[in-house]
Amino acid sequence: MPYWYNVDTKSVESDETRGQDANVMGPYATEAEARQALEHARENTERWDDEDREWDAKGATPGWDDEDQED
Repeated sequence: MPYWYNVDTKSVESDETRGQDANVMGPYATEAEARQALEHARENTERWDDEDREWDAKGATPGWDDEDQED
């Protein structure tokens, strides 16, 4: 059964207890994994930020400019 971390209530929910419009992260295989959702998200963000800095340091072309994009 999948588990979800509800960002608003800061609680773990299952498919049976999760509300239709709940603001959740997941699914996770276990309740324990769902409880660690914010920590994992922070770790991922830090890792991706480090990777971006390394990419930029190598002289890679920066991403596109949103101003150049058509609507």
